[in-house]
Amino acid sequence: MPKMDYKKDLKHLYLPSARDFTIVDVPPMNFLMADGSGDPNTSADFQEVVNALYGLAYRLKFALKAQGVEYTVPPLEGLWWSPAGSDITSTDKSAWHWTLMIMQPPPVTAEGVDKARAELARKRNPPALPRVRFEAYHEGLSVQILYIGAYADEGPTIARMHEFIRANGYVGHGKHHEIYLGDPGRTAPDKLKTVIRQPIRKP
Repeated sequence: MPKMDYKKDLKHLYLPSARDFTIVDVPPMNFLMADGSGDPNTSADFQEVVNALYGLAYRLKFALKAQGVEYTVPPLEGLWWSPAGSDITSTDKSAWHWTLMIMQPPPVTAEGVDKARAELARKRNPPALPRVRFEAYHEGLSVQILYIGAYADEGPTIARMHEFIRANGYVGHGKHHEIYLGDPGRTAPDKLKTVIRQPIRKP
C-alpha cells in the first residue's frame, strides 16, 4: 500500500494559494479533538492539549505502521471563537475559546483510537489525554488562503478574507479555522505558514 500523505492527497485543502483566496468544499473528515480556552501564548492547558493530541496521533501512526499502513501525521489545526459578536483579532486572547485537532486518515478507527489511548495512558499518560475525542467534522463550503508570517499579524489578512466573502455574495458562519504548517519552535515568526479558513454560506 502506498504511503498516504496529506500534502499530496489533500493538497487543495492543506497547501492552498498564498496569493489568492480560494473557495473549497471541505468534505467530512475524522479528527482527534480537544477543547479549551484562554490565551494560547500563556495557557499551560493549551500546551497540555497539544502534547496529548500529538502523543495519541503518533501512537496511532506506529500501531498502523506495524499493520503495513503508512501515512504522514497531519499538522495541528485549531478552531477559534470568542464571546458572541466579537472579532477574535481584536478580542483579549484570554477570552478565546478553541478546539485543537489533528486530522486522521481513513484507516484510523474509533476502536484503534481506544487501544492507542490505553497504551499511551500506560506509558506516558499526558494530563489532557482523557479530554481527547475522535470525531467527524464537516466544514463544507469555505474560503481559505495560505498566510505566511507571524500569528499576531494575521489581522489584515483575515479582514481581507471577510471582504472577499462579502464581495462574492456569501456570509461567514461557523468557527475561524487555522492549520499550522510550521513549527513555531523552529521557524522564524515571519516564515511561519498557516492556512486560514472560514466556512461560508449564502445569506
